[in-house]
Amino acid sequence: MKNNNQYQSWYSLGIIWAGAMICIPSLLVGNALISGMSLSKALAVSFVGYAIVVVLMILQGMQSSDLGKPTVHVASQVFGKKGSRTILSIILAIACLGWFGIQANVCGVAVANLLATYNVNIPVPLASLVSGLVMVVSAIYGIKVLRVLSYIAVPFLIIICIIGLAPILIGDDLQLILNYQPKGNMSFMDGLAVTIGSFALGAVIAGDYSQLSKKRSDVMKAATFGIIPAGVLMIGVGAILTIAYQTSDLTAVFLSIITPFIGGVALILATWKTNLLNAISGGIALINVFNITKDKEKMAIGVAGTIGTLLAVVGILNYFTPIMSILSAMIPPVAGVMIASYWVIHKGDASAWREVEGVNRLGVFSWLVGAIIASVPVICSLFPSLPAVPNQPLLGIIISFVIYYLGYRMSAQKNILLEENR
Repeated sequence: MKNNNQYQSWYSLGIIWAGAMICIPSLLVGNALISGMSLSKALAVSFVGYAIVVVLMILQGMQSSDLGKPTVHVASQVFGKKGSRTILSIILAIACLGWFGIQANVCGVAVANLLATYNVNIPVPLASLVSGLVMVVSAIYGIKVLRVLSYIAVPFLIIICIIGLAPILIGDDLQLILNYQPKGNMSFMDGLAVTIGSFALGAVIAGDYSQLSKKRSDVMKAATFGIIPAGVLMIGVGAILTIAYQTSDLTAVFLSIITPFIGGVALILATWKTNLLNAISGGIALINVFNITKDKEKMAIGVAGTIGTLLAVVGILNYFTPIMSILSAMIPPVAGVMIASYWVIHKGDASAWREVEGVNRLGVFSWLVGAIIASVPVICSLFPSLPAVPNQPLLGIIISFVIYYLGYRMSAQKNILLEENR
C-alpha cells in the first residue's frame, strides 16, 4: 500500500512525460511525416496519434495507480508472472536496441558531417561505430554522465530549436512554410503508425511511472497535458525545420543553425543522453529475457549497446518509418489484452486482480495474433513483389482485445458447465 509521502502530483508526472517528448526522436517523427504530407496534415496526424497514445496511457496508468504496482506486475494476471516478464522484456529490448541504433546513427552522421566542415572526412558507418561505442562505455561506467548530460542536453536542444525557428517564423521563410507541398505521398494511417510507434512503448509501460499517482484523475491530467502539447510541438518543430532548411537530413538542419559546431554539439549531446537510457534499459531487459543474474548487469548493458551500435553501422536510420510501424504493430496489443481484462471483464475493480503463476497462454496467444496480423502491412511494404496491404495501426490492439475477451468468456462458460456436471 502507498502512504501519503509516496504519492506524486499529476503535475510532476506530467513534467516527466513532457520531458520524454522533448528529444531527437520527436523531431525525427516530424521529419518523417513532412516528407510525405502537408504541414497541416502532419500536425493533425500527430495530434490524433498522440491522443490515441494518451488514451492507452490513461487506461494502462490507472491500472497501476489502482494497484500500486508497475506494469510488469499488473500484466502478470493476463500473461502470467513468467509470461509478463518475458513478453514485456522482449518488447523493451527490441525497442531499446532499435532506438539505440537509430540515435547512434544520427550521432554518427552528425559527427561525420561536422568533421567534414573542417575538411576531415570519415565514413558515416565508422563515425556511427565510434559514437555508439562511446555511448556504450558511458552507459557501463558513467551513470553520473547521464545526470550531467540530462541537465545540459535538453535545455541546449530547446535553445537550438528556438534559435532555428525564430528567423523562420518572423521572416520571408514563413510563406515557404505555408505554401509547402510534399514530394512524397504518405497516407494518414501510415502517419498514425509512425506517430503511435514513436511512443507506443511509453504508453504500454505508463504504469511504471503512474503507480504512485493518488487518483485516477491525476493519471489522466498528467498524460493529457504532458504528452499532447509537447509531442505535437516537437513534431511541428521537426517538420518546420525540415521545410525551411529544405532537407530531410536532420543533421544537416542542425549544422545549419548558428554554426556547424554548435548545432552539431547539440545533436550529439541529445542523442548521447537518450542512448545512455536506451543502453541501460535494453541491458536490464536482456537480463529479464535470458534470466541473467543481476551481477552481470554491466555486461548485459554492454551487449545491448553493442548490438545497437552494429545496427547504427548498417544504417538503421534509413529504415526509421518501417521500424516505427513495426513498433506500433507489436506493442499496443499488449495494452489490448490488459485493457480487456481489467476494464471490460473485471469492470476496473482492483479487488478482482489476481496474479497468475507461470504463463497465461490465452493472454500470450491473444497478444501474439494481434501483433502478427498488425505487422503484415509493414512486412509487405518492405518487399515490392508482395501486394500492398493498407496499414491499420489500431488493428492489432482490437484483435488482441477481442481474442482475449472471447477466449476468457468461453473459458469461464466451460468452467461453469464442468461444475454443473459434477
